Amino acid sequence: MRFWVGAYASDAGSAEGIGILQAGEADAQSAGGPLGMVGTAVAAPGSPSWIAAHPTHDLLYASLESDGTVQAYRRTSETRLAAVGAPVDAGAAVCHVAVSPDASFLIASCWGDGRIVRIDLDAAGRPSRPQIAAEAVDPYGSSTEGPTLSTGARVSGAVVPDLAAAARAVREAVGEEFSHLVPGYDDVPETDAESEEALAGDRVSRAHQATFLPGGLIATTDMGLDLVRFWRSGARGLRLVQEVVLPKGSGPRHGLWHPSGFFYVVTELSREVFVLGADREGRWSVVSGEPLLGSLETDTAAELSMGRDGTTLYAGVRGSDTVGVLSVRGGGEALQLLALAETGTHWPRHHVVVDDMLLVAGQLADEIVSLPLDARTGVPGRVRHRTPSPSPTRLLPRR
Repeated sequence: MRFWVGAYASDAGSAEGIGILQAGEADAQSAGGPLGMVGTAVAAPGSPSWIAAHPTHDLLYASLESDGTVQAYRRTSETRLAAVGAPVDAGAAVCHVAVSPDASFLIASCWGDGRIVRIDLDAAGRPSRPQIAAEAVDPYGSSTEGPTLSTGARVSGAVVPDLAAAARAVREAVGEEFSHLVPGYDDVPETDAESEEALAGDRVSRAHQATFLPGGLIATTDMGLDLVRFWRSGARGLRLVQEVVLPKGSGPRHGLWHPSGFFYVVTELSREVFVLGADREGRWSVVSGEPLLGSLETDTAAELSMGRDGTTLYAGVRGSDTVGVLSVRGGGEALQLLALAETGTHWPRHHVVVDDMLLVAGQLADEIVSLPLDARTGVPGRVRHRTPSPSPTRLLPRR
């Protein structure tokens, strides 16, 4: 089985562009075999940190994060992509693209300036005519006090433990025989564009993802202003229909539509998963939330994915490098944390479930790893396979 691999290029990482990962046999539907990088499908120095596929054509769309543009690519062979047309302007640090189910447009989300941009797609899938949606307004108003986590813990001005010093001290205390068991927090990056500025207390818009829901509804997350915004698309672009406010400083990052009709949102800064539901009139609200207990205050949550039968969710946590395993309860309105499992790689930026395997992109480890999922509990086991991969940020199964 093969995957497209989005990554940070030389301006922010070490990749050349969009890569190709092979897991096991190329024509197999399972990802349980050995991992290996086939090569670079196309050079993209602007950092294709997120990629999405056209639903019918052999096309990919990449958010070139460093360039602030969206570029279309056509598959020309089993191992090569070629750019289609010129890149389309989106906004600063465009970090996500999502293609509408009818392939008439795509949505680009920009972390740098908070823009949400609707980009038309013609019959051949070529993008054009970007339209910027209404900007977000801080629901908490202007404040100089800095954000507060939903748990009540202050972020701005808080005393953050020196994990590197603590890790070194514990290693010295336990001795050489057991020092390898102590997590390597001393190689956590000193700066991270997506967390440092948010933790600094700046209340600015940080659009991060768009999700297409049934009935033509579109949900977007704003990590900087703690908003989940709901839209409908029309001839004049996106029309805002509702906003749901999450706890101040929680930082909603990515959302996931569940077959039960609920929308799950993982928060980067407070490391929680919230359940949003709609009433009979179609008004959305927060139904419940589940913290990723065991994660550290300096951790940041990343991706949220669903197991193959829909009963289990997986939430990646960067820093302590774990993945939260959550059980879907009742009719989907509640979640229960089952475990916080080690990913076996550093800085799990993205992950994907393929049958009984969890594939994880370790961005700062420059590798991709696979972990088997327990058939009964869904909890990941130890790393089964790994392969070097430069600065991976997105794993997209190929059709």
